[in-house]
Amino acid sequence: MTKKVISGNWNYPTRILFGPGLIRELPEACSKLNIKRPLLVTDVGLQAHPITQTALEINKAAGLETTVFADIKPNPTGTNVDNGVKAYLSGRHDGVIAFGGGSGLDAAKAIALMVGQKRPLWDFVDEGDNFLRVDEAGMAPVVAVPTTAGTGSEAGRASVILNEATHEKKIIFHPRMLPALVISDPELTVALPPHITAATGIDTFVHCFEAWCAPGWHPLADGIAIEGMKLVAEYLPRAYKNGADIEARAGMLAAASMGATAFQKGLGAVHALAHPLGALYDKHHGLLNAVILPYVVVRNQSAIAGKMGYLARVLDLPVRNGGGYDAVLRWIIDFRQQLGIPNTLTEIGVPSDRIQDVGRMALADPSAGGNPIPLTAVEYADVFSRALTGDLSLPDVFYPR
Repeated sequence: MTKKVISGNWNYPTRILFGPGLIRELPEACSKLNIKRPLLVTDVGLQAHPITQTALEINKAAGLETTVFADIKPNPTGTNVDNGVKAYLSGRHDGVIAFGGGSGLDAAKAIALMVGQKRPLWDFVDEGDNFLRVDEAGMAPVVAVPTTAGTGSEAGRASVILNEATHEKKIIFHPRMLPALVISDPELTVALPPHITAATGIDTFVHCFEAWCAPGWHPLADGIAIEGMKLVAEYLPRAYKNGADIEARAGMLAAASMGATAFQKGLGAVHALAHPLGALYDKHHGLLNAVILPYVVVRNQSAIAGKMGYLARVLDLPVRNGGGYDAVLRWIIDFRQQLGIPNTLTEIGVPSDRIQDVGRMALADPSAGGNPIPLTAVEYADVFSRALTGDLSLPDVFYPR
């Protein structure tokens, strides 16, 4: 069996140094962006982790004074961002190293945006032309170092931040929030426990799947999304079973960046529901997506069934009677089970006390605009209710027979 090449230097969608051991290039990456006093932003769980300490030691050996800011929640908040800005300014830093999973990367990118702004964070929510309010000259340069294969935030132009006052997740956007340079080193992901590997990995699949199903013509995004789903199907079970499988870790790290690149086309009802649920109940974003996915697939059947035959062929699934919808849905359910993902939201501690509220919040979420079928708040509430109880039947009230 020929060993696959798992390293390379890419310039799409930004400059990416990809390969095992490339964390050693961190000082040079900072130098390319004229960063001499970086603030390394990560989450509290990674602050004392060996991979973080290794990065700090590499910088120290190169004479690069680096301070850590790790006051970041799993669902990063506006307060986290504000505190990060204070740390950046008081430390007289000149750039940000975004280090970690989605929470650390999103917070770091938002901090880098806000260090030179006079307006509050919420003035830059991704609505209309709000991004034009940004003082680009005040933004700090960012080197991104992902340590999970999930959100793909290293290849994204936005951050998802929780507004604690309103209990809403908001998308903060500016084109230049895309990190100028990324170091994707699969060796940094080998210590991820299996359950995090599974949840973040299916998050990647959902990014690709929702982007591919989103309405509109975007062949670039569609091609990336299809290949991303193929990589997840091939490599996630391997990474889950053997965290030290570097080829599998590399495949998943690439797929994560691909998912974030593809969903510039749009997302959909999975994310529209996961965002308010994460805001209200502080649950892991990737796990929420993983649990919700099949219920949204069922709800969207009438709009996406025609595309499932091609996806079934890409995933090498047996297709009966010329259609692929049933094959893909069954594969998703089996795939989740294989990776230890619970079947219902109730199993992960999501209560049923705010079903109608969640429906209204999902409808208001920007991701709802990319769903193949425009859903009402009542319909979102119905999908949520079914995900709580495990009901994967077609909803008769919306599909009269």
